[in-house]
Amino acid sequence: MKKSLKYDVLVDCMDMNPNGQMEYREQVVVFRKDGINHIARIITYVDIKKGKTPKLISLLTNDFDMPMENIVAIYRRRWQIESLFKQIKQNFPLRYFYGESANAIKIQIWVTLIANLLLSILQSSLERRWSFSGLATMVRIVLMEYLNMNTFFNMPDADMKMMLEEAAESPPDDNKNE
Repeated sequence: MKKSLKYDVLVDCMDMNPNGQMEYREQVVVFRKDGINHIARIITYVDIKKGKTPKLISLLTNDFDMPMENIVAIYRRRWQIESLFKQIKQNFPLRYFYGESANAIKIQIWVTLIANLLLSILQSSLERRWSFSGLATMVRIVLMEYLNMNTFFNMPDADMKMMLEEAAESPPDDNKNE
């Protein structure tokens, strides 16, 4: 909510904790934009983070059905959601869709989310630290190779050397047996 928003308060309620401190404040307000009246809720809560001074956060919403606690919880998780979207956009760019139907687009998005989840699980199970984008790039490179992902990504130098030696060997000559 912008600090400069001008509004009139219709209802003002405050929830207090047992110590007499404010937990939530809910206001039903009306503000005008382009000559139209808009009714909304302002939910204010104290954001307490370790090592930082508490600050008041005011959220403006037109959702009158959702409980205040849920709106605050969604707001607190917004950066996790933004980080997920950024990670997907950087590592699985959806430049174009393979199908035009809504179902085809949903399938492509679900496959992207599943691939992201599998890479996250792989990343957390490895002893060696990999950046997510570095791991995604390496998986793309070795995707068609038959190898154990855990051992390869924990010791990639040894496995890569072995793969290069196998690729350098000449292919078997099937004509000798004839």
